[in-house]
Amino acid sequence: MIPGAAREALEETLGDRVRFRFPLARCTSLRVGGPVDALATPETREEIARTLAICAAHRIPHCVIGAGFNTLALDDRFECVALQLGRLRRLEERPDGCLRVEAGVTHSQLTNFCIERGLAGLEFGCGIPGTVGGWLAMNAGIPGRELKDVVQEIEVISPTGRGVRHIPRAELRFVYRALRGLAPGSVILSALLSVTLSNTGAVRAEVDRLLAARQKTQPLNVPSCGSVFKNPPGDFAGRLVEAAGLKGRRLGGAEISAVHANFIANRGGATAADVLALIREAQAAVWQTAGKRLVPEVRVIGDKP
Repeated sequence: MIPGAAREALEETLGDRVRFRFPLARCTSLRVGGPVDALATPETREEIARTLAICAAHRIPHCVIGAGFNTLALDDRFECVALQLGRLRRLEERPDGCLRVEAGVTHSQLTNFCIERGLAGLEFGCGIPGTVGGWLAMNAGIPGRELKDVVQEIEVISPTGRGVRHIPRAELRFVYRALRGLAPGSVILSALLSVTLSNTGAVRAEVDRLLAARQKTQPLNVPSCGSVFKNPPGDFAGRLVEAAGLKGRRLGGAEISAVHANFIANRGGATAADVLALIREAQAAVWQTAGKRLVPEVRVIGDKP
């Protein structure tokens, strides 16, 4: 429960852009999740800093949920201030061959920006759901190409909101589907991403090719959290789950997708408990049939029992 003084400070800072006891099911792509103590949507860096300072002063945990993709919010109440940075959406083309991209920029906004200006190098991100902040935290990518390949620096604000750092590429520790080494509670504000000058037709053609492949192979017309498991070395999580006989498996309102077995879809009325049960079932079945451990890629947030 957020103390009264903290609640007043958050309301003074954010006005109606802070909401209390807000259901996370309304801001995650899987459409499941219980209430969070507060959902904050700051507009500026100053508001982000002030929100973090309030949380630090009152010892209130905080997390960034972005657009809610690649996230499984648990069903019970989440004692936390959840930050959405969707209002930080500035995109700037620089003369040094980079784009300054704020954390709230969406995949479609970035893709369209590059198509309009004939900028190549970021086509692989088309259709990867979410915002750039989430992409950075998860080192988003496709086989053969990840965000780490184009990041030149990131801009990060400290967990207490008292300082901003620009961390160069050489100091960033990207690994498969993660960015390591940031202080817990740090918030990514922006990044410099490298691009090359091309032409609108070539960039659009590559984007269209990648989007068409996604349409054929992924369940894009139902709520999901994206890929559930990391691909084991030399193999594919979806292939292993399918080989274990679980493609199309339903539990409650959740389903291991019949289109792609590394996706769990909300077919209506799913709970986080349904999704977690399917995750554990898939892990056990793949271990039994293939002797391989599936490691979740999806981020689980909430107060775990």
